[in-house]
Amino acid sequence: MLDKIKNLFETFSENKTASSAEEGQNNVILAVCALFVEMARIDDTFTDEEQEKVLFILKEKYGLSGEHADALIAEADRELKESVDLWQFAKVINEQYTPDEKEKLVERLWQIVYVDGKMDEYEHYLMNKLSNLLRLSHKQLIDAKLKVLHG
Repeated sequence: MLDKIKNLFETFSENKTASSAEEGQNNVILAVCALFVEMARIDDTFTDEEQEKVLFILKEKYGLSGEHADALIAEADRELKESVDLWQFAKVINEQYTPDEKEKLVERLWQIVYVDGKMDEYEHYLMNKLSNLLRLSHKQLIDAKLKVLHG
């Protein structure tokens, strides 16, 4: 599996026609996936429902194949284990995403939070932390939440 992940990212980075924008896009997708994985496992359990939701979002919203989505989740998990905090991921997202794209990202994070129908204290803490790291207002955070809950 590790070889598949390496091949996936080597393909992205070795593509001679790839622009720096494409490389930035690959980095931002990895950063986004890392936030998805962190949200899903914040309560120390990455449930099947949460994993299915993350896979669905990666395939439907980011156009990844199932194999690439699986590899990306594994790579994001590895990156999270090696990271000190979430700042490195938020930094990449802040550099690449518009405010509207960040709001959509927060909506997708809320979808992961509410896959089980409730929000626990750890998910609440992490959503507030991420909204600060992503430079979003409390209103933007709540608006995204309401879209997920009532949308």
